[in-house]
Amino acid sequence: MIVLQVNQIYKSFGTDEILSGVKLEVQHRDRVALVGRNGAGKSTLLKIIAGQMSYDSGDIIIPKGIKVGYLEQHSGIDSTLNIWEEMMTIFTDIKVQEKKLRELEQKMANPEVYENKNLYERITAEYDQLQHDFKEAGGYQYEAETRSVLHGMQYFPEDYDKPISSLSGGQKTRLALAKLLLSKPDLLILDEPTNHLDIETLTWLENYLKSYEGAILIVSHDRYFLDQLVTIVYEVSRTHVTKYVGNYSGYLEEKAKNYERDLKMFEREQSEKAKLEAFIQKNIARASTTKMAQSRRKMLERTEWMDSPEGDERTANFGFTIEKQSGNDVLSIDDLTIGYADQAISKNISIRAFREDRIALVGPNGVGKSTLLKTIVQDLPIKNGNIRYGTNVKIGYYDQEQAKLSSNKSVLKELWDEWPLMNEKDIRTILGSFLFSGDDVTKTVNSLSGGEKARLALAKLMMQKANLLILDEPTNHLDLDSKEILENALIDYPGTLLFVSHDRYFINRIATKVVELSSNGAFEYLGDYDYYIEKKQELEELAQMKVNESQKAEAIVVKQTTSKIDKEAKKRERQLRRSIEQLEIEMAEINEEISKIEEELCKPDIFQNHEKVLELQTQLDNFKSEYENLELHWLDLNEELENIIL
Repeated sequence: MIVLQVNQIYKSFGTDEILSGVKLEVQHRDRVALVGRNGAGKSTLLKIIAGQMSYDSGDIIIPKGIKVGYLEQHSGIDSTLNIWEEMMTIFTDIKVQEKKLRELEQKMANPEVYENKNLYERITAEYDQLQHDFKEAGGYQYEAETRSVLHGMQYFPEDYDKPISSLSGGQKTRLALAKLLLSKPDLLILDEPTNHLDIETLTWLENYLKSYEGAILIVSHDRYFLDQLVTIVYEVSRTHVTKYVGNYSGYLEEKAKNYERDLKMFEREQSEKAKLEAFIQKNIARASTTKMAQSRRKMLERTEWMDSPEGDERTANFGFTIEKQSGNDVLSIDDLTIGYADQAISKNISIRAFREDRIALVGPNGVGKSTLLKTIVQDLPIKNGNIRYGTNVKIGYYDQEQAKLSSNKSVLKELWDEWPLMNEKDIRTILGSFLFSGDDVTKTVNSLSGGEKARLALAKLMMQKANLLILDEPTNHLDLDSKEILENALIDYPGTLLFVSHDRYFINRIATKVVELSSNGAFEYLGDYDYYIEKKQELEELAQMKVNESQKAEAIVVKQTTSKIDKEAKKRERQLRRSIEQLEIEMAEINEEISKIEEELCKPDIFQNHEKVLELQTQLDNFKSEYENLELHWLDLNEELENIIL
């Protein structure tokens, strides 16, 4: 079933055409990604589909009854409620149904209802239908699902009473995503949902979305996430949209094949075009050949020539070099405690970094990864322990917050003031390789976008020629093409890397070691991200096996001990069995008497004798009461026996 059709959508901002003749289709259960450079129009297209932005022409077709949910980039929840109360606002209809069910149950508990057959049938029919609707709407599991999703988004029972107004921007964004997931729209539209998520939360979100019942349309720069989730990719490029079937890696392969094919076709067309132009120029002035030349010129004008497959999109082009090689021992961290003046975040940290190591630092949000990097570069003091730097080590630091890029200087001056001996032409050339050209170099630093600040920070890092690069979330704010260029530059880098990243694709390509940071130390894995996940799972399974074996051994010891000291229990067991057996005999005898009386009451001559019926009914009530008492006693004895046996 089609849940979305986008037909011939055009959108311009002033004279700038953003989208031209865009076509897109999403079927039920599709997992669709929109990819493209920053500024290509991905978010614009999502806003148009979600009805939050107008378009110049075309059609957006969403079938009647299809519920659309949209999470905008950097969006969050502003509410006066606490976390749990806000989540419960999604289930208002279910709560109304639940209240109605309780009301009907109270009515059904009233004995008078059973005396009125029509009323009883009407109430029970209404109750059955409402109970069915309540179950179908998820009424019996909505609270459990809410707890599950909140847990996945790193909100725990102790957080439920927190006012939303007290949360940070990133926490509000995660909460907005949790609320949207719980509302279960038929078409889920997500714009950069992986921002503000650590690796653990990302993994949970991947697994949740894989089994999501509806369709998903997503914009993300997280290539690992896209590879795990999507099956269709639409690329937004030069105002147009192109469809590719497969995940992100499949899209890259297909795009590369298409590029090679289109380049050959373009070169062949350009060759034909050049021949036509040469013929026209050579023959247009000759009387004998002018008609042929004019005919060729008309052909030249009528032909729709291919655009270059390379287009006019600029690509950053840079690499990292070192001024002087360090010694083999680059960094030694021993029993380190990190944190701030009044709080220790993590302790017992020991790490070794050797020349040309590529170390990825991972761990949940708040565990101190950025704090550790700031401590290593001496932006924060050491609380306890020791950090030793190797011979000739020169550190280059990339700060994810770009706190030092907030001046009123121009982009050109920002670099030139730090390297005043370089001439302007060389500075401009370097800036050009990071996509700052023309008027871009006169922009003030504090007015730059996140992506522009990231590229400027990388330009400054490149110029330092440091042999130890410490990078805190270097792929944040970069589009997919820029990420790939940065990866290639770091793969070719001859120095040592220590970096924090939530980009698992990036870690897989770069890292030779993964260090997992916790509040009580650091554990090293010798491999990339996939190896880290595999090894961590293996270690967890081994630890669980040890726990199981330990529990089994304890159970054997307890059983052996119990066998020596449990003579009293065995004695009591025999007593209980005899008592239960005697009760069962008595209950069988009473049950036989009850059956006899019930048979007597069914006889016509007895049934017509009111006094006899009353006498037999009294006897029957007494026998039933006695049977119930014996049955309760029998249940108590059996429960005691089960506890002894277990």
